[in-house]
Amino acid sequence: MASTDTTTGAKTDDLAGLEAGLDALETVQVTRTPVREVLLKKVLPPLVAVALVLVVWQLLVWAKVTDEYKLPAPSAVWDSLEQMWLQGTLFDVLWTSVSRALLGFLMALAIGTPLGLLVARVKFVRAAIGPVLSGLQSLPSVAWVPPAVLWLGLNDSMMYTVILLGAVPSIANGLVAGVDQVPPLFLRAGRTLGATGLRGARHIVMPAALPGYLAGLKQGWAFSWRSLMAAEIIASSPELGLGLGQLLENGRNNIDMPGIFLAIILILIVGIAIDLLVFSPLERSVLRSRGLLVKS
Repeated sequence: MASTDTTTGAKTDDLAGLEAGLDALETVQVTRTPVREVLLKKVLPPLVAVALVLVVWQLLVWAKVTDEYKLPAPSAVWDSLEQMWLQGTLFDVLWTSVSRALLGFLMALAIGTPLGLLVARVKFVRAAIGPVLSGLQSLPSVAWVPPAVLWLGLNDSMMYTVILLGAVPSIANGLVAGVDQVPPLFLRAGRTLGATGLRGARHIVMPAALPGYLAGLKQGWAFSWRSLMAAEIIASSPELGLGLGQLLENGRNNIDMPGIFLAIILILIVGIAIDLLVFSPLERSVLRSRGLLVKS
């Protein structure tokens, strides 16, 4: 009798230990990373990379590998930046392009999301539109600028049209890829619980497809930004205001290489800033909610 009680107690302890182990595996340990560690791991490496680029750039200028008007010194680019700051045009130029890109991206988001769900969930629509979306995604955005100018003229509507044609296919295809990776068991469980139609898309499909959808959004923003820059460079006009693309084109027309380098650097900075401030936090949030990110 005592032996039986001992065996039962041992089994109970084993089950308790197993449950505790499973609970420990399912529990995500979220700890706050010290500020010093964040600075060393995330801030310092990009700063070192930028410093190295500047050093190599200056060395190439000193070595006179090419003419000065082809490769200006970093100080000349800084002088152009300072001049725009003193004239009060720097933030106007940035805001003109960034506001267009953000509004165009939000419009593409509103169109691409339901379109992607429709293509992913309806076989006939996928067979009819799926290849077209893939083809549009591979088409260079600059190809849409000439017809958009002829259709709509030199105005903001033309700009937004080019952005939509560049970004909507990427967002829709990203959502389709995310939906395709949703385990069928999730869909069957949702139907069993009554989550069908729009309710199923909202509570089952979209949360499960979120990683692929987020990748599509990130790519859609990249296409929005590149499409806008192409449109601003080709279709520059005083009526459109001065954006980063027009700034780049003006530098070419005036043979102002420091201005050209400044426009390129500003375009790059905006792209990096949007990624760091918007998409990186979203990605961390998604990973953290799925237990794939240990530290916050």
